Amino acid sequence: MPFIRVSYLEQQYDIHQLEGICRAIMSALIQHFHVPEDDMFQVFHAHKAGEFFYSKDYLNIERSDGLIYIQVTLKSGRSTEQKTSFYAMLAEELSMTLNIRKEDIFIVLVDTEFEDWSFGNGVAQMLQPPLREV
Repeated sequence: MPFIRVSYLEQQYDIHQLEGICRAIMSALIQHFHVPEDDMFQVFHAHKAGEFFYSKDYLNIERSDGLIYIQVTLKSGRSTEQKTSFYAMLAEELSMTLNIRKEDIFIVLVDTEFEDWSFGNGVAQMLQPPLREV
């Protein structure tokens, strides 16, 4: 049930790179958080220079205009080990397949509960009893 927002400076990434970012995020979610393959909800936001700000060297990490913010909103309950291995795998994958600098991969996880989600129809589906076949 993760919902992903990816923000970047416009003109930094083309459609093929964005598709690759999408695939890498999904692969890491499946491997580390056991997300079902069809549970994919991602949005990408390109920002003009006047809308995109960052510290070039916070925590001694040298960032460039290739910086991407990856915000993952998901159900709480993942361990610290799962989270840190997710960060490492995603950074490695993006670096190796798309040549994105690891320094430019900023990831934040936002934990939520089942009642915080409606997937449509104004219903909190995750609070509903599971459908049973007759």
